[in-house]
Formats: sequence, structure tokens, C-alpha cells
Amino acid sequence: MTTHTTNALVSWSGGKDSCLALWHARQNGMQIQHLITALDESGKRARSHGVPPALLQAQADALGVSLAFYSASWQQYEEKFIAALRDAHGAGIRHAVFGDIDLQAHRDWEEKVCAEAGLQACLPLWNQPRRQLVDEFLALGFKALVVCVNGNHLSQDFCGREFDAAFLADLPPGVDACGENGEFHTFVYDGPVFAHAVPFRRDRISPYQSPPELGSTIYYFQELLVA
Repeated sequence: MTTHTTNALVSWSGGKDSCLALWHARQNGMQIQHLITALDESGKRARSHGVPPALLQAQADALGVSLAFYSASWQQYEEKFIAALRDAHGAGIRHAVFGDIDLQAHRDWEEKVCAEAGLQACLPLWNQPRRQLVDEFLALGFKALVVCVNGNHLSQDFCGREFDAAFLADLPPGVDACGENGEFHTFVYDGPVFAHAVPFRRDRISPYQSPPELGSTIYYFQELLVA
């Protein structure tokens, strides 16, 4: 991890890991100027977390940074992501920050796509104990909502809950506190990197079944609206 001042972007999901990675990157002297987020084919929600673009933009506004979206299917994801990285390179950004913790295949892919765009991948959370990162996130005062759960791991009633000590205590055995195995995703709405809390309203919880090629898994999404 570099310690001198350098311009960087964050691959932004709106969730706790990308947010904590942004915090660490700034603590290490990086100037975070830009976020990039993948949307689904409709352009109406974030690719994995299901959060609407208006709320992601509200996060960026509270962070004081710019945000670029790209809309892609899973098949187009890599191509579109590299294009977004190249756009950032053209704007003078040379580093990309990611929130991955210890999944080597993810790191390998991130380093590959960054190299194709002339950027250096930075993973400030890399190889830190998962539970230690969760405890740090909460101790710093970040606040997050659980916006997606994988029905193979968690029941619907975990969706829409605050990501806090009570949520962690209720997790079944084998479910990672970070959700690093895809058990759940979060939306961060307040914390030390934000100038103000991001206002939102809860709507319904919606089930979604992934296509057969992605395992036919049932996911539950907490629909969010701009307050």
C-alpha cells in the first residue's frame, strides 16, 4: 500500500467493504477523487447490491467525490469495467482501490483489469482478519443496512436489518461476519467519511431468483428509496 499522496478511484458497491477500503486508503494518504459502480442491464440498480443509482449518487455527494456508472450484463462486465478504468486513467487517475479481503481469484482479476487500463490495483483490507475488519467498521461509527441476503445462507428476515452487533450475533454457524462468501450485502449510509448521513426510506423486500447458469439461487433485496 502506497503512503505518498496519489490520485485514486474506488470500485464502489455502496457497501461496507468498499467503504472501509476508502477509509483506509485515505488514511494512507490517497486522494480519493472518483467512484465507479456497475449497474444491471436496466440501469435501475447496482449490479450486486440492488441499490438504486440515486442513493449511490447521494453517497458520492456526501463523500465529496464524483461517481461514474456503467450498465452491464455479467457477460459484458469485464469489458465495461476496463473501459471505465481507462476513462479514469484519461482523467489522471493511476490507482484503483478495491474492498476485497482474502479471495485470491478476485485479487488476480482486479490486478489484471487494472493492468489493461494502466492502473495499479490497491487492496487496503487485504489479508486482515475478517471479524477484525467488521469490528473496526462498527467501532469507527459506520452505519449500514443489510440490503441483500442469499437465501441459501440466510432467511428473508435478515434482509433490511441494521448491520450491527445484534445482526452479527444472530448469524447462523458458518455464515461469515463479513458476508465475504456472498451471504449478504450492505448499504452504508453514515460514518466518518461522510459529510452527512445519506437519507433513505425502506420500501418492500423483493425476492429474486438467479438464472440456472448462476445457480437458481433465491435472493432477497431490501428495496430502498431516496428520502
